Amino acid sequence: MNLTGFVVQFLNGLAEASSLFLVAVGLSLIFGVSRIVNFAHGSMYMLGLYVAYSMVQYFGSGPLGFWGGLLLAALLVGLLGVLAEIIVLRRIYRAPEMFQLLATFALVLILNDLALWIWGPDDLLGPLAPGLDGALRIFGRYLPVYDLVLIAIGPLVLLALWLLLTQTRWGRLVRAATQDREMLGALGVNQAWLFTGVFGLGAFLAGLGGALQLPRQPASLMLDLSIIGDAFVVVVVGGMGSIPGAFVAAFIIAELKALCIALGVVELGGLTFAFPKLTLVVEFIFMALVLVFRPWGLFGKPQAAVRPMGEALAPLRTGGRRFRVLMVGVVVLCAALPIWADTLPYALVLTQDVLVAVLFAVSLHFMMGLGGMPSFGHAAYFGIGAYAAALVFKSVGLGMVASLLAAPVAAAVAAVFFGWFCVRLTGVYLAMLTLAFAQIIWSIVYQWDVVTGGSNGIFGVWPDDWLSGSAYFYLTLVLVVAAVAAVRHTAFSPFGLALRATRDSVLRADAIGIDVKRVQWLAFVVAGTLAGLAGALYAFAKGGTSPEVITVGKSVDGLVMVLLGGIHALSGPILGATAFTVLQDYVIGITEYWRALFGLVILLCVMFFPGGIAGATNVFARRSERPS
Repeated sequence: MNLTGFVVQFLNGLAEASSLFLVAVGLSLIFGVSRIVNFAHGSMYMLGLYVAYSMVQYFGSGPLGFWGGLLLAALLVGLLGVLAEIIVLRRIYRAPEMFQLLATFALVLILNDLALWIWGPDDLLGPLAPGLDGALRIFGRYLPVYDLVLIAIGPLVLLALWLLLTQTRWGRLVRAATQDREMLGALGVNQAWLFTGVFGLGAFLAGLGGALQLPRQPASLMLDLSIIGDAFVVVVVGGMGSIPGAFVAAFIIAELKALCIALGVVELGGLTFAFPKLTLVVEFIFMALVLVFRPWGLFGKPQAAVRPMGEALAPLRTGGRRFRVLMVGVVVLCAALPIWADTLPYALVLTQDVLVAVLFAVSLHFMMGLGGMPSFGHAAYFGIGAYAAALVFKSVGLGMVASLLAAPVAAAVAAVFFGWFCVRLTGVYLAMLTLAFAQIIWSIVYQWDVVTGGSNGIFGVWPDDWLSGSAYFYLTLVLVVAAVAAVRHTAFSPFGLALRATRDSVLRADAIGIDVKRVQWLAFVVAGTLAGLAGALYAFAKGGTSPEVITVGKSVDGLVMVLLGGIHALSGPILGATAFTVLQDYVIGITEYWRALFGLVILLCVMFFPGGIAGATNVFARRSERPS
């Protein structure tokens, strides 16, 4: 492509940067003040586009109807954000950040089905902006006039936010809250309404960002999760809570994508490089590089290590005799299911899915619950295990046993490499780096058609003849029970005690001589290995695998299982995975709006049972043991 093509793509990148900045800056504001990782922010963007479509349809597509409809849509979405903060989020500010994330994910499910109920499943394309439906000729190429408007809107919003935060009392309180919320409360400031205002402003900006896309893209139910990944990348790269950082990061990421499109297909030394394919993952590659060399983002500030001031976690307790009898009974019941296969044929299939989900959740809990290392990309190791098993079985032809052995090994190798970088970060930055690596793996799998089958995946992966029928179910049961027992034994071993010490206080663990990073790195590898085994079992149970097993949604499923069951109990991932799989299977069959029902159940659990299913069960058991 010649120079003129690069100029046009650069201008296209500026338009995309403004759009991305509008949704990301609201997320950055919310996190900076409330420290909540708001998954529902993408839903506000999606609803902004849907509501704008309805407003323009109602008021007409004239100048007043169009621009008034877009502004009104953003205001309505802002009001929705205020209601969500008052009704839901205000009740869980003191909960751990992962439970807050779970609550916002429940809102994603509810709002997605709300959009489905109001607007239906079809994509909706709005009208062009009045008077801006043409294109500007630049060096023989054409750029939509509407894109020039978007290019101007981004800097104007940045200027307006700067004036709001620096020239008003409310803005100064917001900036003070980003520095020290506790001190602000001690000075008598009503933090609750300050948080409400910030959520309303953040939702308004997200809704405005979505509404402005009305002439450019159709309203779709898939927009919520697709945009939130890009928004998280911008916020993390720029520095959590930094508005100028969000602007600069949005500009860099949008221009990197534009550059990939401008370069096209390039041949160097006999090799062909299709740069447009990198648009699926270039922002995650850039985020990974930034976090490796500047863990707090481009404009963020290093977070000082602090001593834990909250209530200490209760030490883990070994299960008593009653617990061991219960676990043996559950295993015996599972082993007896094939006997009733003719009467309850689906029970065997559902239990197989539950066992795989349990192993996946246990692997994530090992690094999150015991090690305190959150992950948004744990599905990468599940997917690596599934694809490794499928490739060894189909392409190499070494049989099922070799495939099952190769899967956890491949996942372990990936965990060794990725974990070396990840354990140098903490909190949200660690979680986002795991997401970046997972998206890189997904992009490779999705686009490497010759090896992985691309979007179609790899199929025809079935157990050997000697494991046909219920024999494969028994193999899965044995492997999962053995893995869970090994994890439980490790939790009470010296390594498990050291791992929990690093979770509770890095400073104290380091002071008593524990090699914190080495312990966390080893835990990262163990978790990846177990997830790889779960992926291999999944591939042979379903007859193959596809890129969907590495998506963000799969990683979020693992998070929901762990948090739903209870992150501070060893039985939590087992109970959470079982409840998640059974409940999801059940609600899908009873209503079209199963996501809303499922999200409502998760929301109620977070609000009324913050300890998860395991925590609620322990409380009930202690109460029943008290003398009357």
